[in-house]
Amino acid sequence: MNLSNLKPAGGSVKTCKRVGRGSGSGLGGTSTRGHKGAKSRSGYSKKVGFEGGQMPIQRRLPKFGFNNVNRIEYKAINLATLQQLAEEKKLEKIGIAELLEAGFIARKHNVKILGNGVLTAKIEVTAHAFSKSAIEAIEKAGGSVIKM
Repeated sequence: MNLSNLKPAGGSVKTCKRVGRGSGSGLGGTSTRGHKGAKSRSGYSKKVGFEGGQMPIQRRLPKFGFNNVNRIEYKAINLATLQQLAEEKKLEKIGIAELLEAGFIARKHNVKILGNGVLTAKIEVTAHAFSKSAIEAIEKAGGSVIKM
């Protein structure tokens, strides 16, 4: 084997379609563009969203809804999660750092504690927001709540 007898794999190289090189080539005349109309002309490009004169979809469908720029999104953490964390790591204080280390939240998240589940551990919980039921359950178990 040497450089003079190297060939590409069979079927991997296709000949290019040479359009507009006379009728003898089979691709002369209209050069695969069909007959007449704007699409057959050089320089044609339709506008984005143009639907041939029909009312475009972005004009047919009205806008709706509202995105409040001042909305604060919270990552919900339930009491059952806090109980599980307190049991596994034997914690008395659970805050953002502990939840972050356990992988329940990301650094950018605001945390809201919700009252789903049963809490028996006496823990001090620090978070951005709490539901009423979560505050009651934490204080009933002998713990305390600290809002950030």
